[in-house]
Amino acid sequence: MGVSERWYRNLETGMRVPLSTEVLERLSQALLLGPDERMALYGHALAGAGGQSDEDEGPPDFMDELAVLASAQTEFPSYLTDRAWNVLDHNAAMAHWFPWVREPGANLMRWALTTATAREQIVDWPRHAVQYLALLRFALVTRPDDEDLTALRDAVLDAPVCRGLWDRSPKVLAYRHGHRYELRLPHVSPETITVTSQVLLPAYRQELRYVLLLPTEGSPHGHGP
Repeated sequence: MGVSERWYRNLETGMRVPLSTEVLERLSQALLLGPDERMALYGHALAGAGGQSDEDEGPPDFMDELAVLASAQTEFPSYLTDRAWNVLDHNAAMAHWFPWVREPGANLMRWALTTATAREQIVDWPRHAVQYLALLRFALVTRPDDEDLTALRDAVLDAPVCRGLWDRSPKVLAYRHGHRYELRLPHVSPETITVTSQVLLPAYRQELRYVLLLPTEGSPHGHGP
């Protein structure tokens, strides 16, 4: 990496060391990091170094406009979550597909990883659980002092199956944008529904996520033959 022995010793003992973008790039290359791992490294190393804070909320009515967008009457389920996957708003289609979003304190990550319903409704649940845990790990790396995320991690890892998956895979994942998966929702369709998640980040509040679940062609509720 082209750093001194003293620099490396300071890093190992927990002292602050200069982490310029050039140093981070050399580290990323040395460790053969993928795109999500690079994002996690940069987010952890540069957190608080002039980045946009959660308190910078943009225009005064910004959150109201996001809520209108999330609850818009479309044929596809959509929802809005915060950095800890708390559901802030959703549309009628989302509530029809997943009635749990109406519950006080609804949390997408907690539902997906800790409930028997999710394990029944998400086809090949263990594979997707690894990805949800990778999303949570990424959030914790980039926001290590966030109490909501820490509490969510503790609640999720209380489930032995999640603890086992967490310990076996150190993967990090920034977003599930464009991810395709299958759902069993007999109250919506007698057939398995294949959807693709589209994740949009508001410009002023990129810790928020606006997500659309788009059924694929040929799937029930999808377009095409």
